[in-house]
Amino acid sequence: MKILFVGDIFGSAGRKIVREHLGHVRESHQVDLTVINGENAAGGFGITPSLAEELFDLGADVITTGNHVWDKRELIDYMKSVPADSHERARRVLRPANLQHGLPGYGVYEGSLPDGQTYAVVNLMGRVFMNGTNDPFHAANKILEGISQSSGAKIILVDFHAEATSEKVAMGWHLDGRVTAVLGTHTHIPTADERVLPGGTAYQTDVGMSGPYDSVIGVEKELVLNRFLTGMPGKFEAATGNPKMCAALISCDPMTGKSYKIQRLMLGE
Repeated sequence: MKILFVGDIFGSAGRKIVREHLGHVRESHQVDLTVINGENAAGGFGITPSLAEELFDLGADVITTGNHVWDKRELIDYMKSVPADSHERARRVLRPANLQHGLPGYGVYEGSLPDGQTYAVVNLMGRVFMNGTNDPFHAANKILEGISQSSGAKIILVDFHAEATSEKVAMGWHLDGRVTAVLGTHTHIPTADERVLPGGTAYQTDVGMSGPYDSVIGVEKELVLNRFLTGMPGKFEAATGNPKMCAALISCDPMTGKSYKIQRLMLGE
C-alpha cells in the first residue's frame, strides 16, 4: 500500500505547485491514500472551506492543519456542519486533536478506501514553543486506544505539527511500532532524516512546505529581513518565487500497518 503525505501548502504558490504535480505523482506511484497539510493554503495563514474543497477535488482524502487552523473563521462553521460519524469532506478536515476540550472539529478521522482497507489519520500539535495545546504524548495513547476499539485500523498516519525537533523525534520513538507513520510539519524546511524506525514506523522530522522557497519559510524575504534588521513590526505577505511541492511517499503492509520504505520528494516547476 502507498501513502502520499504532502507538506504544508503555503499560499497561492503552494496551491499552484500541488495542482501541477499531485495528479501525476499519485498516478505514477499508484498512491492509495493521500493526506495533505493545508493549514497555510489561504495566503499563508489558515484555510477556507473553498480551498479545502479544491484540495479534495485534486485527490486529497484527508486534510490536516495546525496552529493556523482558526485563522479563517469560516472554517469553524464548515467543521460544525457535519457530525462525528460523518465521512463527508468537512469531516475530513482535521484540527489538532490535543487542543482544549470543546473546540469545533475533530483531530482524528477513521475511514476506508474503495477496496475496503480501513485507515486512520491523526493530527497532533506540539507543546514546546507552541501555545494552547494539551500533552500530545498522552493524547496519542488515548487516541490509539479509541481507534483499536472502533475501526481497528492498522494503517495509522500521524501528522505531528510541532516546532521543536526534539519533541518530534521523541514522538516518533513514542509511537514506533504502533502507527504506520509519524510525519512532522510546521517548520516549512524539509529534513533529510526520513527512515523506517525499528518497529516499522516511517518517520521524518519535517516534510517541508509545499510553497515558495525563494522566501523565509514562505513569507516575502524582504519583509522578514526588515523585521530582523530594524526590529520594527510589519505585515507579512506570502512569497511566490521558486515553488516546490514537498512530500513523503510511504510504502507499507496493509495487513500489519508496518512501513518498509519512506521516500522524500521535492518537485519544482
